[in-house]
Amino acid sequence: MTVRSYVRGQDIVRDGDRPSECCLILAGFAFRYKLLPDGRRQIMAFHTPGDMPDLQSLHLQVTDHGVAAMMPTQAAFISHKKMQVLTGRFPGLLHAFWRDTLIDAAIVREWLVGNGRRDAHERIAHLICEMLLRFKGVGLAPSDTFNLPATQADIADALGLSNVHVNRVLQDFRRDGLITWTNYTVSVLKWDELQVRGTFDATYLHQVHKAAA
Repeated sequence: MTVRSYVRGQDIVRDGDRPSECCLILAGFAFRYKLLPDGRRQIMAFHTPGDMPDLQSLHLQVTDHGVAAMMPTQAAFISHKKMQVLTGRFPGLLHAFWRDTLIDAAIVREWLVGNGRRDAHERIAHLICEMLLRFKGVGLAPSDTFNLPATQADIADALGLSNVHVNRVLQDFRRDGLITWTNYTVSVLKWDELQVRGTFDATYLHQVHKAAA
C-alpha cells in the first residue's frame, strides 16, 4: 500500500474520479461531502481512523461525491487488484468489508432521519453521542473526551443548520453542563442526559463490545 498525507480541506477522493484503489484512514479525520452547482455543501459523513470511506469504489467505477481531510490526515491506498486477491484468499475479510458497508449505510439512514425529523438540539446532541462512541471504538476517546476537528460551519453543513443556530445550541449544552467544547476538544460530562437530548439509540452503530473478564 501507499501512504499519502493531506492538509485540512484537501481532497482525498474527488467527485467524478475513476479510482483504481481504496483508501484507509490511518490518522486524522475526514468527511464525505457533495457540492451543489452554486457551491453549497452537504457533509454526509465523518470518518475516523480505521474507516475505509471509498470501499464502494471496488464495485462502482465513478465516484459520485468527494472525501476530504478535516485536519492533517494520513491515508493508505491499496489497489483494487490487490484487494480482490486478498478477499479471494481470505473470505472472512470479504465479509468484514461487507459488514462495514452495511454499517456505513445504517449511519447514513440515521443522519437522514435526524436531518429530516430531529430539531437542532436533538441533531447536535445525537452527533456528539455518535462521534464519542465511534472514537471510543478505535481507542481515541479516553475519559469521554475526543478531538473533533470540525468548525461550527462544518457542523452546520452536516446537520442542515445555520452557523448561528449551531452556536446557540452549543452554548445551551455548555450552560447545562452537558459538554465542554474548547477549540476542537469535546468532553461529554453528562452522557445519559445527552443521549436523552439527542433521542440517541446506538443500535445503528452495531458496535460489538467484549464482556469484562
